[in-house]
Amino acid sequence: MAARTMIHVAANDLRSVDVARGKEMAAVGSYSQVCRVAACNGLHLEEQSGRGRLVATKPVLIRRRGVACGVRASVVPLSNGAPTTAKTAQAALILIRHGESLWNSKNLFTGCVDVPLSEQGVNEAIEAGKRISHIPVDMIFTSALIRAQMTAMLAMTQHRRQKVPVILHNESERAEAWSRIFSTDTEEQVIPVVTAWELNERMYGELQGLNKKETADKFGKDKVHEWRRSYDIPPPNGESLEMCAERAVAYFKDKVVPEIEAGRNVMIAAHGNSLRSIIMYLDKLTSQEVIELELSTGIPMLYTFKGNRFLRRGSPVGPTVAGVYALTEDLARYRDQLDSRAWS
Repeated sequence: MAARTMIHVAANDLRSVDVARGKEMAAVGSYSQVCRVAACNGLHLEEQSGRGRLVATKPVLIRRRGVACGVRASVVPLSNGAPTTAKTAQAALILIRHGESLWNSKNLFTGCVDVPLSEQGVNEAIEAGKRISHIPVDMIFTSALIRAQMTAMLAMTQHRRQKVPVILHNESERAEAWSRIFSTDTEEQVIPVVTAWELNERMYGELQGLNKKETADKFGKDKVHEWRRSYDIPPPNGESLEMCAERAVAYFKDKVVPEIEAGRNVMIAAHGNSLRSIIMYLDKLTSQEVIELELSTGIPMLYTFKGNRFLRRGSPVGPTVAGVYALTEDLARYRDQLDSRAWS
């Protein structure tokens, strides 16, 4: 690797800087500015002070105002001049299965068909938000499907900090340019939301849109049960749970874990099978154990990350559960900050 050269650049100019492999630059700006730029461009932001050390790793095409530049970087955080490591990071991970969809209510196989929430699903998402309203959220990942995105957005309307979740658009130069925020103060109140197809529900193939009872009558209950509950047997032209797990876990390890290791608190709003896959990875479940795992719609599941380990804490039954805030020093400090703001 080439010798590293420090380049200081304002966060809102980050995308216009060409950084060769093995170079470093310091991203100087507000936390949300750096966060937004990093998320839009596939970078990892690993600390909350708005400062970080970006180390170029491999080229990727990034455009700003029509100018292409090859930049790909990971962020090594700076804490009192020294990098923060995964062993010292503390963070929360919240998993939420989307609320009931309109097709759930009609007992139809949904899979990757993009169906919105039902009225009950909207209420479930709001209730989920109440349960996690005191738990910090720095970044949100959702699937590319509207029911998961609605769940994340509705849940965050209940959060005490009242920051606004904003979906990041980097699918085209125009989408990125047109969604840019020009107010630093406004950016400080934004929670970036990254959408990813890898977190989509398992693709049910030729079962999508079929009534579950009628499908059982047509193919037989045992065959439909095999398609739904086996680990490695897919429905016709669809995915098995194993296939879904391959993409969901790979994305989680590649994109989500680095954010958590850096001390950032993450929420994932996704689907029964993609979340079961991630829980299988976190809890080291066997293929038999994961097919027996049931996740209720709209019920958050809390993990904490401490000492380079994910610890499952179950589902918060309400926003004032004292045990939630005893899990890590960072969570306890966050609660104290919220309480002090409420009384000031």
